[in-house]
Amino acid sequence: MAAIRSCKGLVAIVTGGASGLGRATVERLVKQGASVVIADLPTSEGESVANTIGGNCVFSPTDVSKEADVLATVAKAKSEFGKLNAAINCAGIGVAMKTYNFKKNAPHPLDDFQRVLTVNTVGTFNVIRLSVAEIAQNEPNEDGERGVIINTASVAAFEGQQGQVAYSASKGAIVGMTLPIARDLADKGIRVNTIAPGLFLTPLLMSLPDKVRSFLAKMVPYPQRLGHPDEYAHLVQSIIENPMLNGEVIRIDGAIRMPP
Repeated sequence: MAAIRSCKGLVAIVTGGASGLGRATVERLVKQGASVVIADLPTSEGESVANTIGGNCVFSPTDVSKEADVLATVAKAKSEFGKLNAAINCAGIGVAMKTYNFKKNAPHPLDDFQRVLTVNTVGTFNVIRLSVAEIAQNEPNEDGERGVIINTASVAAFEGQQGQVAYSASKGAIVGMTLPIARDLADKGIRVNTIAPGLFLTPLLMSLPDKVRSFLAKMVPYPQRLGHPDEYAHLVQSIIENPMLNGEVIRIDGAIRMPP
């Protein structure tokens, strides 16, 4: 069996696949000959996105923090496409709140902090721990590889700005668990890598006024613009195709270093 150096024939789950970086990843993988399960919230546009993309693409309503939902999505990949090779974690949320609001004499709401960590960190780990049982059933190639996990962190994991404590903590945790999970899964031939994007044209940034987006773009040394989601997706493809990439966190950010 040839080493995985092509996305053709690959079966992947992409969380948060109905929009932004996740959707771009789904689109690229399907174009490269992969079969993809979009795992996104029941309230998302997942069904219509799957229909629009066409090809071997289906939708599975998924709250990544819920075990039953993720198990159902893994089962759907198996029933629809016969196997699972990759889980790509793009689902995530954020809030903008300081640790303490001294003008209002109010601490950062604990519920909001917990919610961000539950979706971003716990959700990512939940998808990993439940996906690898199926991925491990694959026949290994000549390198002994059975599959790959790709997570999404952020440059905020390293340079969190004011008001990003919850988001930065959640993404920092994803960075921190990349290597130990890669080591945990090494004997099964399952690689684990994390991408840390900078400023990308996601729906959140697209909703900002042009003036604000222009200001943010000027913070990027080169290329001096916001990243295109397909550039993130291209890196996903590169990780899948390069079997020596394992246990690594890769920044894709145009050399930006976020100010306070």
